Formats: sequence, structure tokens, C-alpha cells
Amino acid sequence: MAVPVIRVDDAGIRFRRNRRSRRNFKDLFASRKRRARANEFWALRNVTFDVHQGEAIGVVGRNGQGKSTLLKLVAEVILPDEGAVSVHGGVAPLIEITGGFVDDLTVRENVFLTAGLHGMSKSEIAARFDEIIAFAEIGDFLDTPYKHLSSGMRVRIAFAVISRLEEPIILVDEVLAVGDKSFREKCYKRIEELLAGGRTLFFVSHNERDLRRFCTRGLYLDKGALVLDGPIGDILDRYNADYGT
Repeated sequence: MAVPVIRVDDAGIRFRRNRRSRRNFKDLFASRKRRARANEFWALRNVTFDVHQGEAIGVVGRNGQGKSTLLKLVAEVILPDEGAVSVHGGVAPLIEITGGFVDDLTVRENVFLTAGLHGMSKSEIAARFDEIIAFAEIGDFLDTPYKHLSSGMRVRIAFAVISRLEEPIILVDEVLAVGDKSFREKCYKRIEELLAGGRTLFFVSHNERDLRRFCTRGLYLDKGALVLDGPIGDILDRYNADYGT
């Protein structure tokens, strides 16, 4: 059996409701298994699953049930408070993709900066630069500061950069809600190209049609727990039975 590219083993993560609260000195030595305090809650707990190369996983659940938190764990943006998350291979994170761009830098400068931070060499970026800009349809704004772009233009350039990374694992979290229909379809075709090339997909969306289009397997999260892991059709049927369409 091949080694999973993603392994989540009894993972849990807790957050504070009150941002002003602070842990005391004893908390540094407290068991990681301790219960959450009154101002804390478990966003995810006791979550276990494996993902193998080439799988396309759809993460299903209502708002606030831990879907985006799970993707951030897989992206290693945050670390679990319990259990373990291991990822074998690089990750192309199409989650909060505009967050790494710098407002005062131009589009051109941001392309080189962001792609470079994700591991592309300057020569690789230069070789793909025209392709990135053509995909984003933003050639007239190369020397415009990023802060002056519309939200739709920001998503265009961010997707164009991140989707050109050679990482084997793709994480997608509702990033295409902004933008016109024709550009979304172009992005979807790009995702299909990546899947056809053997990439592994982790996809969060509230759009049932998109989930059925891209995914063969689903994870159903509810109240921070993994309720069901199975074929995407079964997952969506269970979710619709629980909460309606």
C-alpha cells in the first residue's frame, strides 16, 4: 500500500472565544489532552483520515464546522493541539490566496515575490511570467500597485500565480466566489488539468455541483468532528438529509 500523501491522526485544535485571554505559566506544562476551558472551544477534535496521491477530496459541512481549519492544518499554517498531521510533498494553497500580496508593490513585483516565497526561482518565474499574466487577464495593470486592484482582479492574479506552482497537493477553499463566470470556468478547467496530471486535491465548497465535478471522495464535518468519510455522492446525500438543500 502506498504511503499516504496526507495523514491526519486523531487531530484536534482549540481556539479562544476571547482574543484578550492569555494562558498562564502552568498552561505551558499542561497536558495537550486537557479539556478546553470556558473561553475555549474545539474547532476540530478526534479527526483521522488518510489521503493518497491523485485523490480528489471534497470537504463538506455548514459554516463554522471546521472545514477551513482542516485545510489550514493540512497546509501547516496552524499546528494541532492534539494528534498529528503529516504531509508528504509540497502544497499549493488556494486558500486566502490574496493574503500574501503586498499592497504597495506593483502587480509585477508581487508576482515575483509571491512565486518566490513559494519556492520558484527567479528564472522559473520569468519563464512563466507571460503565461501567468495572460491567464489573469491583467496585462494593462502590471505596474499598478496591488492596493488599487479590485477584489476580482486580486483573485485573478493570485490564482494565476498559485496554480502555476509544481506542488503535488492543491488546497482550494472557496477562493473563486469573486469574479465573473467566464473566469471561474477558466479556473475550473485549470484545476481539472492539474487533476489529470496526477495532483491531489483538497476542495472546500458549498456548491454541490462543483463538489461533484471535481471530487470522488468526501469528508463530512459537523461540530468539529468527522461524521462520514466516503464517496462524494454519499457524503452529499447524507449532508442534504441532515440539513436540506
